[in-house]
Amino acid sequence: MQTRESCLQADRCDSLARLKALFSLPPGVIYLDGNSLGAMPKSAHARGTQVIEQEWGTGLIRSWNTANWFDLPVRLGNKLGRLIGAGDDEVVVTDTTSLNLFKSLAASLRIQSQAQPGRRVIVSERDNFPTDLYMIQGMIDLLQQGYALRLIDEPTQLEPSLDDDVAVLLLSHVNYRTGHMHAMAEVTATARRRGILTIWDLAHSVGAVPVDLTGAQADFAVGCTYKYLNGGPGAPAFIWVAPQHRDRFWQPLSGWWGHSRPFDMAAEYQPAEGIRRYLCGTQPVVSMALVECGLDIALQADMNHVRAKSLALTDLFIDLVEARCAGHPLTLVTPRDHRVRGSHVSFSHPQGYAVMQALIARGVIGDYREPDVLRFGITPLYLGFADIWDAVEILKDILDAGSWDQPVFHQRTAVT
Repeated sequence: MQTRESCLQADRCDSLARLKALFSLPPGVIYLDGNSLGAMPKSAHARGTQVIEQEWGTGLIRSWNTANWFDLPVRLGNKLGRLIGAGDDEVVVTDTTSLNLFKSLAASLRIQSQAQPGRRVIVSERDNFPTDLYMIQGMIDLLQQGYALRLIDEPTQLEPSLDDDVAVLLLSHVNYRTGHMHAMAEVTATARRRGILTIWDLAHSVGAVPVDLTGAQADFAVGCTYKYLNGGPGAPAFIWVAPQHRDRFWQPLSGWWGHSRPFDMAAEYQPAEGIRRYLCGTQPVVSMALVECGLDIALQADMNHVRAKSLALTDLFIDLVEARCAGHPLTLVTPRDHRVRGSHVSFSHPQGYAVMQALIARGVIGDYREPDVLRFGITPLYLGFADIWDAVEILKDILDAGSWDQPVFHQRTAVT
């Protein structure tokens, strides 16, 4: 695709192009930040109105039964499970990714304390998303039992780090900054052979790349719904637990929604059977209901087609930036190799923050991550090849003209 017309022709032949019409995208915007906050499904407005005006406004408390609010976490979990290789009643949509990491980490360490009590090391990546590392650090401080966090700096360091002291391996499937993707099945198999449990953070992969937790024989997985699943800002996250681990004991955030009979109002906690025991408190129904709008769109797409288009779009983006913006201090951070690339592309630039602000002012919305990283989320459900061409042309113009170097673009905002 060497011309904009060839990009338009590719869009005309794209089997996924029809799905763009299901999203509400403002005119004059090329949205390259779906890996941070997905676009709004058009159906979300009607669904939100229904929940607020009818189910809450008219149904009131009755809607826990009449609108089936009570079963919403599992019903949504069953839909989401089809995107990550999970069976029915293996996933719940609930809480935040951070809280679900806490639950899965606590469960993993408890399993290992019973089976292999001498293992006291948790392995992760130094460049993992910070909340993952913070939750590990908080767990270690809470337990006060000699646990330690071991961080690797390169994927090549992973296998040598998995020695007989390791209890749990916690990784992001796709790295939030670089877009590097781990080979889930191979990594999990290596950990399993060495008696190590795996927790996968799917925040930057679910809905963008094929995931098969069952096939990989993973142990736990968590993730969010507001990125590639387009569930809305701050939408509830999800947790998956392999069936062999699910009923061994209850998770530590033993709130009443995880009770086997919550409306018995019993004084003693009795965990529900199955994945429901990984619920905690009363669920946020309004935001949870909107998650279904994004899931229903995602389920209309074949994930193999989504992956193929994602790779084609990211290839195009990389090729165009390197060709059209040559001579500017841009360095590709994302792997070129399809086998280890997720669905976003990152370039570093010494003035990356200001360049991104200039792009946003021109209607090309990506985001910035320290240090110096311009991050572009490539969402196949609502982006086309001509969008990529146009975005790179605007980037080229900004760099060539130096228009990023204005005081307004250097002013830091709270969210980058």
